Amino acid sequence: MPRVAVLKFPGTNCEEETVYAVREISRVEAEIVWHEEFKWRMWDAVIIPGGFSYGDYGRAGLIASWSRASRELVEAADNGIPILGICNGFQVLVELGLLPGALTVNIDGVFHAKWVKVRINNPKGPWLVLAENGQIVEMPIAHGEGRYYHPEPHKIVVERPWIEYIGCNPNGSVASIAGLGSSSGEILGLMPHPERAAFDVQVPYPHTAGGKLFFESIGLSLRRGW
Repeated sequence: MPRVAVLKFPGTNCEEETVYAVREISRVEAEIVWHEEFKWRMWDAVIIPGGFSYGDYGRAGLIASWSRASRELVEAADNGIPILGICNGFQVLVELGLLPGALTVNIDGVFHAKWVKVRINNPKGPWLVLAENGQIVEMPIAHGEGRYYHPEPHKIVVERPWIEYIGCNPNGSVASIAGLGSSSGEILGLMPHPERAAFDVQVPYPHTAGGKLFFESIGLSLRRGW
């Protein structure tokens, strides 16, 4: 059975929900792996979960990217291993150069915790195999450093999957970018939390469990031998 590593850094607080979602929705094996013990060859996919890695102080994603896991993550990416980075995990992917651009402090300097609607554009890759182009899903955000920046945002989204905020742009991201993938879609970064919107029981009325799509997609992709 395919195996998914859910990395844990100091301060990470969403690893349990992520593992549960992978096991129950993706229907593959999942384990929490301490970042210093991560070896990419042992796993078929990797998730860098949300939560406040290193306390969410001073570009926590940068600090996490200095971990010895960084070399393993780069090698995993080079070998086509699917990688999902959620919130601080998205920051890690950017700091490692696995995704373009930068993530910085919200434009208003305020920590935002709310449900948002996002649109999935150009879906491809193992994390979005079940998504339709233009599909709108709901997930919560919870971050103080979620503002995405790139000097040429409209160029980078032409040939890669990307996810945009609909109805609001809570952190001031260029092009309302809430998530971004590699050109192949094997690597995906998200500011919203799919693991907090994976089951109906997690979702307050009138929202919907938009995060389930990502776990269903990776499960199907791995069972098909991605």
